[in-house]
Amino acid sequence: MGGRQRPPRARTPRQKVDTRVEIARLEGFLAWEAEVAAAERDARAFAGQFAWLPAAERESLERAYAADRLRYAEEVVDRAVDRCRRLAARYRSECRRICARWAALCLSVTLAAALFAAVPAILRG
Repeated sequence: MGGRQRPPRARTPRQKVDTRVEIARLEGFLAWEAEVAAAERDARAFAGQFAWLPAAERESLERAYAADRLRYAEEVVDRAVDRCRRLAARYRSECRRICARWAALCLSVTLAAALFAAVPAILRG
């Protein structure tokens, strides 16, 4: 049966290897292979319930079951990836907003301190 796999992205010879990315890619590959194996195992168990079917029809049922399950698993993964991307964008936006507020606060405090330091000098002069 074999699972559908996304082809790995080609790397140019000069491209620097990011170990974390490569480990994540390997983990993703292994997780997908485990999903393919589970889908095939469950498809065999499901089709095995229909012992009265001819072998060719049982195999066809197995392929259809495994393909449907892998299509569903791929949709789940795609939804999770989309959700992660939306959350990452939201967190980046929130972080920028917080940093901007913090910078404004620091600038305000600095300006106030400079003003308080300069006022006595101006009043004496």
